[in-house]
Amino acid sequence: MERARPARIREHPQAHWLIVATVCVGAFMGQLDASIVSVSLPSLQRHFGAGLSGVAWVGLAYLLVLVSGVVGLGRLSDMVGRKLVYVHGFALFTVASALCGLAPSLGALIAFRVLQALGAAMMQANSVALIAQAMPPGKLARGIGAQGAAQALGLALGPAAGGVLVGLGGWRLIFEVNVPVGLVGGTLGWFLLPRSRDLAPRSRFDVPGLLALTAGAGSLLLALSLLARPAASLPPTLALLAAAAVWTAAFLVRERRAAAPLLDLRLFRSGRFSIGVASGLLAYLCMFGSLTTLPFLLERVERLTPGAAGLRLTALPLALALVAPVAGRSVERLGARRLTAAGMLVTAASLAGLAAAHGTADVVTLWLFGAGAGLGLFVPANNASAMQAAPRRQSALAGGILNMSRGFGTALGVTGATLVLAAGAAGPSPETIERGTAVAAAVFAACAAAAAALALVRR
Repeated sequence: MERARPARIREHPQAHWLIVATVCVGAFMGQLDASIVSVSLPSLQRHFGAGLSGVAWVGLAYLLVLVSGVVGLGRLSDMVGRKLVYVHGFALFTVASALCGLAPSLGALIAFRVLQALGAAMMQANSVALIAQAMPPGKLARGIGAQGAAQALGLALGPAAGGVLVGLGGWRLIFEVNVPVGLVGGTLGWFLLPRSRDLAPRSRFDVPGLLALTAGAGSLLLALSLLARPAASLPPTLALLAAAAVWTAAFLVRERRAAAPLLDLRLFRSGRFSIGVASGLLAYLCMFGSLTTLPFLLERVERLTPGAAGLRLTALPLALALVAPVAGRSVERLGARRLTAAGMLVTAASLAGLAAAHGTADVVTLWLFGAGAGLGLFVPANNASAMQAAPRRQSALAGGILNMSRGFGTALGVTGATLVLAAGAAGPSPETIERGTAVAAAVFAACAAAAAALALVRR
């Protein structure tokens, strides 16, 4: 049962910003934990004596659960209470983080990462919905802009914070640091978040739909992970892609026929919502694809150390964090269509500049900052427009779909970066690496332009 807020908090004129601040703690931690682990993979490999393919599951298992779970958890939250699921998700995330820090084996660590991802999915499925429920009319984009800034900061600080923590106390410390922050965030959620309103009628949970969705999403993500490995054989990849297609078709058939579907497909009848999901996927594809390709250029062509290259790469999420709150305050005056289209055009132009540039690391950093600024214009306006198009009683489900599209965009960006680098003949020499990263940047610029075109047809 959800606990009511104290009266002095509920009646405070800035109570809605207390809710946004509470949600931002979870948004920051979720993105920080997703990006911080990559730094620890070499340490995990040495500690457990495992191969790279084994320790890669520490990150892959987290992504699989997160992407496949947010929609189902959003549907559940709309029925039982968004605050209830969010706070319990924070508790599960905190306990699982402590268990990850104590893991005696690689298998145990992967299992605890699954629990940690489940807790993160419980938070992410409700973060945007809680803001949508709390913000007064006309201020939704401001709240979402603040949340987007918190996520970008978590993403930006993850690699640097991970390097410091691993250096201070080993890989276990990157998980243990979540425990005190999780205790604070969970306590804030318990006292500051409002009880849920406009809940959907309770009905039998669509377990077959959830299983089909999980199988389809999992098959696709596994296929993408194999595509990103040059040594992967083609038959298992094609088999996984076929399985993803079959499970997705089965899921759609099930949702059309179910009396109480997991995913109400009528949501996608709204052009604003469908365009928000599709253009959001393309935006995150551009973002994470660029962050995957450019380390090769900075380290092997510009001869920067990994630490210096990582610092340059923070230009993109840092710009996003700086611009997103400002864009959120501008949505009421300028409208979502103008901001989303302008943002993706700025991103497309910046990525095209990266593709054409043959300058120094400073030039790369400048273009990255421009791409991040464009994404900062896009994210709050796009998410606010999509959430406003969804019925309030389905706000957690809509937020879960947006987060799922972000996860798929991330996976597609990483995979696409690897494939395009290979197509551009990115080899050991600086010339081939430079050519491959230029091809990748041009492809991502085209994706950003496509997202801008979608945004222009938004009502």
